[in-house]
Amino acid sequence: MPGLQLSTLDTVALVIFAIAWLAYEPLVKAALGRRHMINLDMAVIRGAWMGNMARRESRLMDSQLLGHTINSASFFASSNLILIAGASGVLFGGESAFRSASSLMVIETSTRLLFEVQVALVLITLARGLLDFIWAIRQLNYTIAVIGAAPDEAVGLSRPYGAAAGRLLNPALSAFNAGVRGYYFALAAASWIFGPTAFIVATVSAVALLIWRQRSSAAARSIAELRTLLENAPAPSTTLDGAASEKPADPR
Repeated sequence: MPGLQLSTLDTVALVIFAIAWLAYEPLVKAALGRRHMINLDMAVIRGAWMGNMARRESRLMDSQLLGHTINSASFFASSNLILIAGASGVLFGGESAFRSASSLMVIETSTRLLFEVQVALVLITLARGLLDFIWAIRQLNYTIAVIGAAPDEAVGLSRPYGAAAGRLLNPALSAFNAGVRGYYFALAAASWIFGPTAFIVATVSAVALLIWRQRSSAAARSIAELRTLLENAPAPSTTLDGAASEKPADPR
């Protein structure tokens, strides 16, 4: 960018942030493999949910649960819009916004152009999160239609239909998770105005916190236990009339 001069430390901090922000999910999956993580375990649990949904006679509860999830995604999307409006106000505030920010002792910004780039990075991070929330809401609406169109179990399609519904629900909630994760990186991006060192520390801290919550938090351990229980549970068998029943346990 003409007129923008970044120090070596600023450049390193920006590169670290870009890698962490844009490649977080594939890098974490590559590093941790198929070991227990909330996202991987929840994919199995959601698949079991959709499998049960396809075998249920009444699917009112499933629709209510998805409706609650859509409301949550809509709330986060609305909050994201407010934050984007605030960041845009600072970005387009011109010289007065720069002078107000520069008057604070804790803020390290050498030029107005660097300050605008720092705010723009926060804005871009929030905008990407907003797009994730919008995509999540659309996919969740598709899933509601899928639940409404679920055939009667007597048709014999409950197992493949539930599996296909799970493959639709999982990316929807993965997009929701990506939108929430965007808040962590937006906070890290905002720390750049306190200097490149703070930027690096905030980025590394955000990634470390996310990984800890994925792997070692109490919620992660509980979800991993629930996944194990579901995977070891007796698989439902289908009788000749199409009704689902559990296979009897081995008496030995």
